[in-house]
Amino acid sequence: MRSSNVILTSMSVQMKQTFSRNMFKFCMLIAPFFTTVILGEMYRHSTADNFVAYVVLGSGLWNLWNSIAFSSAGDINRERFTNTLSIIFSAPADFRLILLGKIFGNTILSMGSFFLSVAFAIALYRPPIYVNNWSLLIGALILTITAFIIMSIFIAYLLTLSRKTAVYMNCLEIPFALICGFVFPIENLPVGVQAISWIFPPTWAVRLLRYSVTDVPYGFWENFVPLIITMLAFALLAAWLYRIIFKQTKVLGTLDMA
Repeated sequence: MRSSNVILTSMSVQMKQTFSRNMFKFCMLIAPFFTTVILGEMYRHSTADNFVAYVVLGSGLWNLWNSIAFSSAGDINRERFTNTLSIIFSAPADFRLILLGKIFGNTILSMGSFFLSVAFAIALYRPPIYVNNWSLLIGALILTITAFIIMSIFIAYLLTLSRKTAVYMNCLEIPFALICGFVFPIENLPVGVQAISWIFPPTWAVRLLRYSVTDVPYGFWENFVPLIITMLAFALLAAWLYRIIFKQTKVLGTLDMA
């Protein structure tokens, strides 16, 4: 079976299954409204740049991350709970391609929550939005989605090695949104915490997005280069984790609940 067919089939099945879940419908359709209102009231009396960065973009990114991360991590938990994780892993089709298709499907659906958040922010607060460069904005958004996908693959592999997927999955949303600067500047965090945030690709992707729509003091290359480096680093870490999963599966014989 061709790699593209595996990815497309997995993506199609994943989108149908995911959208049938009430929790995902809430995360995609209802949660963006509440997130936008909360952040909008927080930044109502702030500068226009902050409002655009942390309400228009921030709420969208938060909901995008929430949908992708919870879905991708939740898929591992569901497959393990139903004792199908080891079957998928040992199927003739490459497990990496199946997982990639699942994440692509989650990403496509999750983009709906991003655009809903942006639409809610614009409709409710009508902020002045100035785009420095539309090409840069589109490129930055593509890079941001790519960074989220790489992080999702890394997290999915990491949680494949653990039996406590549900516990760790619930620790992803808010800490990650805060430490990566989705909802306020990471410059407000302690220096030690800032150093941790620099490790993650979404931190640099968010800064690149802010640069494209606001008058921020840092430029394109200051964010683009670290973004590419961190994305490559997490892609390599994900490949390393897969090798560990493969070896452990050979030794233990199962990835399921037993």
